[in-house]
Amino acid sequence: MSDHEDKHEESLLEKISEKNKGHDLSSSSSDSDDDKPSESSMKAKVFRLFGRERPVHDVFGGGKQADIFLWRNKKISAGTLGVATVIWVLFELLEYHLLTLVCHLLMLALALLFLWSNAATFIHKSPPRIPEVQIPKDPVLEFAQALRFEINRGFAVLRDIASGRDLKKFLSVIVGLWVSSIVGSWCNFLTLFYIVFVLLHTVPVLYEKYEDKVDPLAEKAWHEIKKQYAVFDAKVLSKIPKRPLKEKKKD
Repeated sequence: MSDHEDKHEESLLEKISEKNKGHDLSSSSSDSDDDKPSESSMKAKVFRLFGRERPVHDVFGGGKQADIFLWRNKKISAGTLGVATVIWVLFELLEYHLLTLVCHLLMLALALLFLWSNAATFIHKSPPRIPEVQIPKDPVLEFAQALRFEINRGFAVLRDIASGRDLKKFLSVIVGLWVSSIVGSWCNFLTLFYIVFVLLHTVPVLYEKYEDKVDPLAEKAWHEIKKQYAVFDAKVLSKIPKRPLKEKKKD
């Protein structure tokens, strides 16, 4: 009897130890599972061009304009690009003037509508229904307010740069204006506008398609630019004496 009880106790101890081992294994596996999301979240934080954290479609506003730029609707995107190309060809290659084009289009439209309205009584058909066109007030005011806000912000930035407080911003603006002046000497404003318009219809959609290949290259280039700027800052910018800020007058 005693031997049988000893064996029974040993079997119970073995079962308890096996349960504890299984619990430890399950807890360790659950801990490892808990650690996986953090690792995946660390991997998910990859470099994105211009520091964006949203998809390209959301960067462009996520509306109809984003659909046009990213060719979600190919007919509208192709039509928009085609109209811009026709306008550029008329004004740039054929040297057509804007005022002349507007006058000719208005002359053609008015002549057709006038003849149609008078001929409708002779051919017993209804005259054309010319809609009453009015510019709405609210969108114009919203656009004017937004334009006013951006212009005032630009003036504030220019004033801040001209005050001599930030040398880095001053140099970046000077370089940007210098590059813009060089580009402006190559082509006129209409051609420059057309080039920007074409780039907006091609570069974003290509970047969205190949962003996994572009972002690593952009990351390497960005790190190299930061290294070169750090060297330039240490050798040149840091040695330029800064203008001391004026102390506020005490009341």
